Amino acid sequence: MRDLDLVAPLDELITDLYRALFTRHPSLRSLFPATMAFQQAQLARAFWYLIEHLHRPEEITRTFTQLGRDHRKLGVRPAQYTAFKDALCEALRVRAGEYWSPELERAWMRMLQLGVTAMIRGAEAALREPPCWRATVTDHRLYGPDLAVLRLLPHETFRYRAGQYTTLECARLPHTWRPYYLADGPGPDGELELHVRRSGPGGVSEMLVRHTAPGDEVRLGPPKGNLTLDAEPPDTLQLVAWDTGWAAVKALLQELASSVRRSSAHRVRRVGLFLGADSLSDLHDIEYLTGLEQRHSWLTVVPMTGGAPTEGRYDRLVLAVTRSAPLAEGRTLIAGPPDMVRTVTDGLVRAGHPAERVVHDPLPTGPHALPRFTQGHGTPGDSMPPGQQVLA
Repeated sequence: MRDLDLVAPLDELITDLYRALFTRHPSLRSLFPATMAFQQAQLARAFWYLIEHLHRPEEITRTFTQLGRDHRKLGVRPAQYTAFKDALCEALRVRAGEYWSPELERAWMRMLQLGVTAMIRGAEAALREPPCWRATVTDHRLYGPDLAVLRLLPHETFRYRAGQYTTLECARLPHTWRPYYLADGPGPDGELELHVRRSGPGGVSEMLVRHTAPGDEVRLGPPKGNLTLDAEPPDTLQLVAWDTGWAAVKALLQELASSVRRSSAHRVRRVGLFLGADSLSDLHDIEYLTGLEQRHSWLTVVPMTGGAPTEGRYDRLVLAVTRSAPLAEGRTLIAGPPDMVRTVTDGLVRAGHPAERVVHDPLPTGPHALPRFTQGHGTPGDSMPPGQQVLA
């Protein structure tokens, strides 16, 4: 967008936007978390996503349709989108000052309208499903001081696909949602498993790791994500995970094993799993992983640890993945922190792996992209994909 520099820096534009929004509509403040810094970073990501994808409106529509579905859990109504647009117009006038013009405002409104229209349609299309799901913690196990595996039982049926993630809100931090991968495929008992790495003090990840116990209640947002298998299992598949990105891959392996077990027509020639962590002690769920490899001849597990101080953190992982199989075959699915996902993806493409065969969830975009997209959802300790919680 040519006029972006007229209202820069973007974080100050967003500060002015929320100031105008809450001044005009004080009641909307209750939809937002007490601390706005994280929220403002997410809106910056959403703006950058729109700016960088203006030449791909179909992708914006697809992303923001899902976003509108997800925003139902926050209680956002169509009239509030109008309030948001009005606040943005006021913020644009403040930031641009003497450089403001009707053309500048119209450019921003056209961009925003593309996303808002898709969000409203996404919300309307999801009216038959709950905006969110209440769930009770049934089990909580610590794997070290900063890592926990939780089991949850939703109070209503929660439909999702293996490899997807959900956003979660705990009672101690209302209006604060963070994403986490679901570590098992849909099962008959309806329970869900989450792997959570504490990423810092005071956030959702700390609440879940250190201050949550069986019997506590949480809320879940609609499932989403790109890390799903095709209807027909591929002959060759590479799965790459770092730390709690293992949760998504665990669900995919369960689904794959179930498909092979149910039908002799579902044959898998080779699946390679590259599972990394900063240290051996951070590799958790090892007994389950060992048993899985012993039961399935088509599965090969390659555990990895971070590189030495003189190496890049993920250099060993990239080398192992790129050397493992003919690059023209199969797909590679990647789950983990965004810097790992980017590094492995770049390494595969440089080595000749077709980019369209590399699959991962959206990464933060633009200058405000933050690290650690997937620490707890494989996600993210307390980081999120771009554009989530745009309005609240």
